[in-house]
Amino acid sequence: MHPSRRSFLRTTALSTAALPLFPSLLTQPVQAQSGVKPPLEKVRLAFIGLGERGRNHLQQALYRTDVQVTALCDIDPMSIGKANEMLRKAGRSLPPTFTKGDEAFKEMLKRDDIDGVLIATPWEWHAPMAVATMLAGKYAGLEVSATVTLKESWDLVNAYEKTGAHCMLLENVCYRRDVLAVLNMVRQGMFGEMTYAHCGYQHDLREVKFNNGKQVYGGGVEFGPTAMSEARWRTQHSVDRNGDLYPTHGLGPVAHWLNINRGNQFLHLTSMATKSRSLHKYVVDKGGADHPNAKVNFKLGDIVTTMIQCANGENIMIIHDTNSPRPYSLGFRAQGTQGVWMDDGDMIYLEGVSTKPHVFEPFKEYQDKYDHPLWKKHAASAEKAGHGGIDYFVFRAFVEAIKNQTAPPIDVYDAAAWSAISPLSEQSIAKGSKPVDIPDFTRGKWKTNKPVFGLDDTY
Repeated sequence: MHPSRRSFLRTTALSTAALPLFPSLLTQPVQAQSGVKPPLEKVRLAFIGLGERGRNHLQQALYRTDVQVTALCDIDPMSIGKANEMLRKAGRSLPPTFTKGDEAFKEMLKRDDIDGVLIATPWEWHAPMAVATMLAGKYAGLEVSATVTLKESWDLVNAYEKTGAHCMLLENVCYRRDVLAVLNMVRQGMFGEMTYAHCGYQHDLREVKFNNGKQVYGGGVEFGPTAMSEARWRTQHSVDRNGDLYPTHGLGPVAHWLNINRGNQFLHLTSMATKSRSLHKYVVDKGGADHPNAKVNFKLGDIVTTMIQCANGENIMIIHDTNSPRPYSLGFRAQGTQGVWMDDGDMIYLEGVSTKPHVFEPFKEYQDKYDHPLWKKHAASAEKAGHGGIDYFVFRAFVEAIKNQTAPPIDVYDAAAWSAISPLSEQSIAKGSKPVDIPDFTRGKWKTNKPVFGLDDTY
């Protein structure tokens, strides 16, 4: 590990599913196989990482009477304190806490009063913590992205196939109301045969990468140990890496539209990056040309573009743009032989259905008509959840999978494949944008796996 990265990690707060080797575990609850284990009355959850994102998940747990919080792990006393205050306000008892060093989570995982572990820590810790959780025989709920390296994607898959303990990628955008309505329409053939999808992560994070924009520590341009929140660790990736560092928010919904790992597969990708300018400019504009961070060489190109070829003939374009001054957009586009939907402008055109030929119309009426059953049933419950309600759905899916002892709807193979786009894009860029093969993490099972995401009330 890079020495500077290691130093700031030590100061950071541990802030139709695919059928693998055990198909029966995925398609029916454990009690149906053994007659021993009924659905759990209470799901006992532990949390590793109680920064802002971890506490968002903790709040969802506190809304539910069927979830018991049995352990907390974070090396930052302030984060533990904030989590404990949330528990007090909710009238919950305070669970044991694990705070001593980067690997305090390993001691926590020895406990026998934990059914599932929710992991919301810096990216480098995601895969090691999820692997340790599975090896301890517990469900792992893993924040995005799941992995940083290609090896880590295989580590997740191998740990699952060794233990049978499940890992769910907590990709909340898969539950966005519009993309679920589009999924509903795709499955009803409204777009004809799917040919193309566009997505990305276009989100100005310059303030997040430098002290959340707060005018402290030299004008809001610090990162690393002296910074706050994600600036402690996330910015270093922009120093060290050049690729699509955060692919799953866009790619997750697209993967469901195209049945990736369930009748379809990523084959290979090609990536390219623009020059790197915007982070340096931000430092100079905020802190001056003489600020020490003005000398930092940021490897990450301002805009990274990745093209993926799929086994069934579709193409996917992914854009990563977190350093440019721009409004937020995931840039979704679903296109088939019958029409196209784009979330920028929230527009749709369906040949033979739209009112006027070759003229876009608002998506609102279609979203209302094809609203996904999950949203129809649970919209009121999602009102208190973050990110427009989608946090409710992803947390609910994780809890219900544990409760019923079934596979999660976004499983370890999804976590491995979607997250692998990041290191593979780095490889392609480093090779002059040459194509790079995307491994088949299902080991061929994608050919017979059936889609399940969004087809059951649980998910």
